[in-house]
Amino acid sequence: MSAYSLEEQEKIDGLKTWWNRNGTMMIVLLALVVFTAGGVKAWQFYQQKQSRQASDLYALLQQVQSSNDATKIYDAAQLVMTGYPSSGYAPRAALITAQADVQNINGKRALQSLQWIVNNAKETALHDLARLRISGILLDEEKYDDALRTISMPHSDSFSGLYLDRKGDILVATNKLPEARLSYQEAISKLSKTNTYFNIVQMKLDALGESD
Repeated sequence: MSAYSLEEQEKIDGLKTWWNRNGTMMIVLLALVVFTAGGVKAWQFYQQKQSRQASDLYALLQQVQSSNDATKIYDAAQLVMTGYPSSGYAPRAALITAQADVQNINGKRALQSLQWIVNNAKETALHDLARLRISGILLDEEKYDDALRTISMPHSDSFSGLYLDRKGDILVATNKLPEARLSYQEAISKLSKTNTYFNIVQMKLDALGESD
């Protein structure tokens, strides 16, 4: 006597038939699910490890920064920038080495580090900061057209006052005083009175005197 009813036997036979047709695919899919779950954990572990290593190298860079040795600072920054370019530490390392190079009159290398930020940083604010500093270097090198082109690039509203201030500096350097005055005036309208630069820009505007 069969242990199953006819209806139950039909269901079992149907399941066997389905499994014969689809069993291999189900095993593959199950394996993919297990692999993916394990892969996600492995990837998360890898990212955490990368972040820790980048953090350690950045901490080392900060220690080297106190030496004021531009070459050592550059070498330490390169460890972060080339080893962990997608981390948030890399563009900040580039800012540090660029600042050291500016202080040591190495504008060419500073520009390279700042341009690296523009090309690689994920944070828009860092793009804006890098371009602002690039324009400052170009202004010091009397490359006024390049400086003006850089400062005219799109940027976030939070940088508008600083960009307009720098634009005013460039226009003063090229003796375009009426345009510089307008730029300083607009910069003041964008800056909060509590902002350190507010009074600085106001002094620049006052130094230009009244418009003709």
